[in-house]
Amino acid sequence: MQYKTGIVLSGGGARGIAHIGVLKGLRELGVEVDCVSGTSSGAIVGAFYAAGYSAEETLEFFRTESPFRLANFALGKPGFIDTEKVLESFYRYFPRDSFEALERRLFLTATDIAEGRLEIFTSGPLVKPILASSSLPLVFTPTQIGDRWFCDGGIINNFPVEPLASLCDVILGVYVSPLLAIDASELKSSLDVTQRAFEVGMHSVSRPKFHRCDVLICPPELGQYRIFETKDLDEICDIGYRAVLSRADEIQEVSRAAGGEPTSR
Repeated sequence: MQYKTGIVLSGGGARGIAHIGVLKGLRELGVEVDCVSGTSSGAIVGAFYAAGYSAEETLEFFRTESPFRLANFALGKPGFIDTEKVLESFYRYFPRDSFEALERRLFLTATDIAEGRLEIFTSGPLVKPILASSSLPLVFTPTQIGDRWFCDGGIINNFPVEPLASLCDVILGVYVSPLLAIDASELKSSLDVTQRAFEVGMHSVSRPKFHRCDVLICPPELGQYRIFETKDLDEICDIGYRAVLSRADEIQEVSRAAGGEPTSR
């Protein structure tokens, strides 16, 4: 099946909240996304969008169901946050637990940490693939699916445009981990160095694929936020929203070129 418009949602921790603002802006512009490919925080936001949740409902999930709560701490497991303790929150939002129950086609990527290869989920149970895709090493425990263990999809592919390449007439890309130049004095802790190294690696692999998108949105303002900085969710969401509106003419032009006028809402 061919889809008109697809969107790629990268990982980026709390900065992935900007995806919510992007999708809100696209809806206001009348650009309907039919197909979503996401990883890590992009997988979470993408799943909510594919299920038909509004931007407000998705943002409320991040406000009230944060996986970083003390109750989710892991004991005797490889990570600080126990993904098993987060499952129930997602089941409440996805009670049918199925890709087939979604309103839009969805692709989620995760890393098989034992075999060292990427897995693309697009059918069957939904909740565990969402968690698998967003199980950032050192922070979250790996997610078990069957007899396999999965970690964050961004380890191998933080910009999963590949599933959409032959399916969509128009591909929009949202990359929320801009690599900005910094001063070495800003690397004050082991966490700072680890985060910077992770971002450099992700960007070096993702950047060569940016040209495969008809429009790429990568707000540089997001570079000022840390991966786990959850206190500025509304501000981060607004950055994504404003980034879309600033590219409105370009986005609507490629949408029209794919066939048909954007729908009014």
